[in-house]
Amino acid sequence: MQFEQQADFRVLVDQYPRAIMIANKEPRITYVNRMFHSVTGFQPDEVMGESPSVLSAGLHAPDFYQIMWRSLIDNGRWEGMVWNRKKSGEIYPQWLSIYSMGSEGQRGYVGMFMDMGKRDGADARLASLAYYDPLTELPNRLLFQEFLKARVSQRAREGARLAVLFIDLDFFKSVNDLHGHEFGDGVLQQAALCIQSVVGKDDVLARLSGDEFAVIVELSGQDELNEVCQRMVQAFRAPIVVGDREYFLSASVGATVYPTHGKSGAELLQKADRALYAAKLAGRACFRIYSEIEDEQGRRAQQLSEALTTSLKTSTDEFHVVYQPQYDLCSGKVVGMEALLRWNHPEFGPVSPAEFVPLAERRGQIHEMTQQLVRAILSDLRSDPPDLSGKFRLAINISARQMTDARLHLVIGPLFARIREIGWVPEIEITETHIMQLSGQCLDSLRAFRDQGVLIAIDDFGTGYSSLAYLQELPVQVLKIDRQFISSLATKNRDSRIVSAIIGIGEALELELVAEGIETQSQYQELQKLGCERGQGFLMATPQPWQAVRATIVDSYQ
Repeated sequence: MQFEQQADFRVLVDQYPRAIMIANKEPRITYVNRMFHSVTGFQPDEVMGESPSVLSAGLHAPDFYQIMWRSLIDNGRWEGMVWNRKKSGEIYPQWLSIYSMGSEGQRGYVGMFMDMGKRDGADARLASLAYYDPLTELPNRLLFQEFLKARVSQRAREGARLAVLFIDLDFFKSVNDLHGHEFGDGVLQQAALCIQSVVGKDDVLARLSGDEFAVIVELSGQDELNEVCQRMVQAFRAPIVVGDREYFLSASVGATVYPTHGKSGAELLQKADRALYAAKLAGRACFRIYSEIEDEQGRRAQQLSEALTTSLKTSTDEFHVVYQPQYDLCSGKVVGMEALLRWNHPEFGPVSPAEFVPLAERRGQIHEMTQQLVRAILSDLRSDPPDLSGKFRLAINISARQMTDARLHLVIGPLFARIREIGWVPEIEITETHIMQLSGQCLDSLRAFRDQGVLIAIDDFGTGYSSLAYLQELPVQVLKIDRQFISSLATKNRDSRIVSAIIGIGEALELELVAEGIETQSQYQELQKLGCERGQGFLMATPQPWQAVRATIVDSYQ
């Protein structure tokens, strides 16, 4: 082509703000402008006559170029992002527009491009909208995935390692709900700076969506990933300042390593997301490096969570209640029972409450679960409940999350009315860990229940962090000693002393003691010696359906 030799053409093209490269149909480079050197580092005489592939980073598969050439043949143009290499060896994302052109019977191509990493012009900013997050000015998910593909390809050739970190801000939705989206945007910007302070200059940070960030971390040592993840979690211990307000935030982190956990960018990012889920299951504000065992547990938890949602809405017959009797340890008489919800799923079979109750709490479905519990108990109590003397009690477990839910009274009110109608005493059980964290409003709700004649019990006592000063202010009447202290009772002196101490605390605070998990005669006898009044466990009776437990408690009274 002759026009690139014309003076007017050269002046026009050399002043153009984007790099330009012209190639003939072979293709061989026949002309480059001044901006070409600024972007690539190559002088014109170093590339003239060379194939445009001299700039290639070698990161794209053959089908990528086949699609490019097909577009040029069919449409006369192609536009998109490619990964090329500068003279210095640096690999960078390049926004490239190629046009097919002809002059005097000759055909050739014009390529115009810019470095996507340098967005310092109006034209560059316009093109970068597709690849950068406007709020934080970080690469978005699309560009991050391109970076990740490039880094993985590099490491495959070099035999080096890298890590992918998936970062999620804990409970970020509450920031927008409480303070508005403008404040939330400020928090996201400060969170991005927080993460940036941890990663190195060669690492790549991106905002994937909402409050999700990801980082490509170059690894040089065996223990470096643990250190980076730990620093990432700790970076959020200090308050984030937005305007004149401080806000405390935490982050959960999931991490994967190339090539240990995956050999493609997509696989690494997917498994980092699963590791993040494991971190959230572990309580948030922590990190987890991908583990197949934890991944399997996480997948099961997700599958169960989805199944639980469906069952609670459409298959309530999958839920039923069993009752575990409580005994007076001196007389052997049944003096109460605990109602326990069970879930039998058609695919997963019987699911342990230790699995599905925490899932319901996390997904905000604990209210629907309590509805199923109450529905089943009321159905059982309609069929000729036994007439029992004394203060026979029926206990149900309530989540601390429900204590401020106005719907709780509407759901359990009819149950408590029926329990009183047949001459029994209603009881609420809340775990020690949860009751120690209750707000003043929650405690007021408990006091209201107590004033209405409902017994309040602390379940799993001994597993939390009770303050005795706080304990004596709680509106509780019963302590249930956790089964882990009962299991080795009469075989280990230390456990006997712990149970004796708990019984002493209960007596000092004028609280009734109930031992859980009694499975052997020696445990039963030791509890009698220590002065524990009540107990429940497989030694005396397993949890049973209504008809079976009804016969048990009637026989006990007879």
